[in-house]
Amino acid sequence: MQDSLRPTSSPRRRVLAWAFYDWANSAFATVVIAGFFPVFFAQFWAKDLPAGASTQWLGYTSSAASLILVLSAPLLGALADQLGAKKRFLLGFTLLGVLATAALYWLGAGHWQAALALYLAGLLGFFGGNVFNDALITDVAAPADYERVSSLAYALGYLGGGLLFALNVLMVLSPASFGFADEGEAVRAAFLGVALWWALFSVPLALYVPESRGRDKRTLAAAAGGAFRELAATFREIRRLPNTFLFLLAYWFYIDGVDTIIFMAVKYGLDLGFASSSLMVALLITQFVGFPAALVFGRLGTRFGPKPAILAAIGVYVLVVLAATQMTRVEHFYALAASIGLVQGGIQALSRSLFASLIPAGETGELFGFYNMVGKFAAVLGPFLVGTTAALAGDIRLSLLPVLLLFLLGALLLRRVDVAAGRRDAAALSRLGTTSATDGLMR
Repeated sequence: MQDSLRPTSSPRRRVLAWAFYDWANSAFATVVIAGFFPVFFAQFWAKDLPAGASTQWLGYTSSAASLILVLSAPLLGALADQLGAKKRFLLGFTLLGVLATAALYWLGAGHWQAALALYLAGLLGFFGGNVFNDALITDVAAPADYERVSSLAYALGYLGGGLLFALNVLMVLSPASFGFADEGEAVRAAFLGVALWWALFSVPLALYVPESRGRDKRTLAAAAGGAFRELAATFREIRRLPNTFLFLLAYWFYIDGVDTIIFMAVKYGLDLGFASSSLMVALLITQFVGFPAALVFGRLGTRFGPKPAILAAIGVYVLVVLAATQMTRVEHFYALAASIGLVQGGIQALSRSLFASLIPAGETGELFGFYNMVGKFAAVLGPFLVGTTAALAGDIRLSLLPVLLLFLLGALLLRRVDVAAGRRDAAALSRLGTTSATDGLMR
């Protein structure tokens, strides 16, 4: 594992600065999204609402954030490419997320509408920042280092999010030991801590991560016009990259399975009758197993290629889903949490690095906008299928079967992706774009 942390051919400082953004914003994903917000929203801010209504509004808010990102990410990515402003866009979304998360600390009981509004802003800050952070990988690492660098970032994310979450769980379990009056005050302090953590560990990226220049010096209006034209051209260009398109289709299916497990695992455990404290322990297991496992997957991706490693991760997910349908004890839940930790960071990291190698240089903002659009749009389908299956079958265990189908479809499509041909096509388009730009300057 230490070998995974050694300097690569990419300059060490900018790689670590970029990777530490995952350490920074994973605190929001772990502590807020997966950990405390859903439970605290129902028990504190929306305590006067029926349980079904609080769940409904929480679901609507998450779907709204995904929909906003789906509609805006490609255009914002194209605009960032035009202006050479990926880092500025990232820091802007980070500021939005930090302020919204910090504001939850001062929000009193019963203010469920304001809590949802702040949660929506936090989700937009988190998801929007990821669009531009993903795109910056081509500015900090050489193509040969994509797998290792992307996996390092996810590993740091799991470690950072897990450490802060562990501290926050201790705060909630024993609030008096930390000087808090009760569990509610400890949870609100945890939200404030996430905001401070997110802001502090974003500083290295702001200071040390460079980015490629924009097209030229132009006004915002001209850049917006260029972004719309470039967005239309990107739709046409993706059709000229059949393997990139096929990868995005495969990614849409299998990442939907991954996200569905992330979003539904705690609810599934609760429906099986496991205590909420046991589910928090399971989340911690996933985080701390995920740290070394993501580094190992980076090495596997470098040695064998990202595609075989992703297919292996999908295989593990298939086994996890099948095992979950037979789960009866909380110890089984812990074992499955550890299994997910082995592959969750790896499949996310290697998907990002594989996509980066399949797209032309100079268009990473808009194309990673598409990549994140696909990921967020996929997150709508899986939970819907799980909920519908549970309602029709009347058995929560059977509700996981559609997730199995998503993984299998993703694996079948990914097997058809010719990575070498896709990289050649992307390189050819990069050379064509460079030649066209040079010809335009000479005329």
